[in-house]
Amino acid sequence: MTEQLEAMPTDWQRALAIVAHPDDLEYGTAAAIAGWTDERREVSYLLVTRGEAGIDTMDPDKAGPLREKEQRASAAVVGVTSVEFLSHPDGAIEYGPALRKDLAAAIRRHRPELVLTINHHDTWGGNAWNTPDHRAVGRAVLDAAADAGNRWIFPELAAGGLAPWDGVRWVAVAGSPRPTHAVAVSGGVERAIRSLLEHRTYIEALTEEEPESYCRTFIEQMTSHDSARFGDRPCIGFELFPR
Repeated sequence: MTEQLEAMPTDWQRALAIVAHPDDLEYGTAAAIAGWTDERREVSYLLVTRGEAGIDTMDPDKAGPLREKEQRASAAVVGVTSVEFLSHPDGAIEYGPALRKDLAAAIRRHRPELVLTINHHDTWGGNAWNTPDHRAVGRAVLDAAADAGNRWIFPELAAGGLAPWDGVRWVAVAGSPRPTHAVAVSGGVERAIRSLLEHRTYIEALTEEEPESYCRTFIEQMTSHDSARFGDRPCIGFELFPR
């Protein structure tokens, strides 16, 4: 693809990032988030699981709390202090009304203008198959952005004090094989590397490569992937869905 990417909108103040697992945001998106928090924008994280099934050599009862701790430290590196977990089962998230309701409730609580998630498509491009958790959460996020504003969907939320929020203006999908927009991230690359490195226990179980080298290589690859389509600047691409 040779089409140039458009710049992401900047006329917003609050964002909510919703992903399946600890570390999902750190594989690139955190570089954009670092820049946004520098601009004094509010960014909150919502993790659908605690990533308890992500470390083959560690029992889920131990892995879940550890990965939650690493996620909170990782978020702090890029200026995010609001980090919530829903405790859906890692690896077995079910798309459906229950998930949509949980996400709509979170959107009503946080009242974001921008909602972030990661790739909901079947693949990452080509034949690199995406995981069921990513697909389920990404699609539920796109639906919940509308559910949050409809008083007749999940009316029990309003009865419980969560008034409808129809203020979501965009859902931005990171890691999509079909990016439409991008954010320049030259100022956030080093913090993105350090943010990913906070997931040290997970990374050490994932690869035999030295963690610092692994994180730097991955983030530099991610921030250069779409640069030719964005003025040859380090950037993070998003597939943007206006609402």
